[in-house]
Amino acid sequence: MMRVLGFGDNIVDRFVDRAVEYPGGNAVNVAVYAHRLGAHAEYLGVFGDDERGVFLRSSIEDAGVPTPRSLIRRGESGVSSLRVDDGERVFLGWNGGGITVREPIDLDEGREEYAAGFDLVHSSVYSRTESQLPRLRRHHALVTFDLSSEAEFREPAYLDRIAPFADLVLLSCAELDEDAAFALLEEVVVRGAGLALGTRGTDGALITDGRVRRSAPARRIPDDVDLIDTMGCGDAFLAGFLVALHGRGWRRGSIPTGDDLHSALEAGADAAHDQCFVEGAFERGRPSDDPVPANMW
Repeated sequence: MMRVLGFGDNIVDRFVDRAVEYPGGNAVNVAVYAHRLGAHAEYLGVFGDDERGVFLRSSIEDAGVPTPRSLIRRGESGVSSLRVDDGERVFLGWNGGGITVREPIDLDEGREEYAAGFDLVHSSVYSRTESQLPRLRRHHALVTFDLSSEAEFREPAYLDRIAPFADLVLLSCAELDEDAAFALLEEVVVRGAGLALGTRGTDGALITDGRVRRSAPARRIPDDVDLIDTMGCGDAFLAGFLVALHGRGWRRGSIPTGDDLHSALEAGADAAHDQCFVEGAFERGRPSDDPVPANMW
């Protein structure tokens, strides 16, 4: 059984139009979705010592993802606010990620050896774990990293902190056409990443190792079918891709074939499609009575 570790961020996603808040976070979601797909997954991160921190940790564990080596630190949990317009999530703001980002997890006190026991460790720009990647890279576990979509995370200086230590990076390329997306992905590979994966929403996804290019369409939802929301779809795509590619023999130092990559893209599209019918990142919502700031509407 594949062993996956989500390493870094956790957050409460507050849907102001529903007055409901859900557990989430990139590293959390990938772990939960990998577990859903049959992997053994755990989460390593920092929880706030507030009530939302308790809610987050219990929700993650209830989803089948243990958190045995995670830390609790004094401070508030991260909270993002958003709403859904015609099924699409619209982010309205966040509190900076709380203590999870302000005092991020590290690999001291035996946590490096713990992480090394997994087949794959996933983190992201929202985890502030960049300084820990060289330590992860010393071991056999595959290292994957989500570079999101913000311009600051496309700057050469930032890419040079990530790419040499990542077996795969994910970038959101929804604003780019296929040629521009492949050019960006190949730049990341030139800077050291083993694979670069780009998601483009309903336009599908792309993958390259700098030599082989593959693409696959998104799975469409018929117009007469109502989706719930798109929260977590990118993370679900990544989890589906990673579990499928690992199942086809992807390991540190191996070179996936074009067929392997295409099959994994299709598995990612299936996982993203299914996520559209899940409330929040992985359900477990609860009422949120916080007032909604006027400038969020």
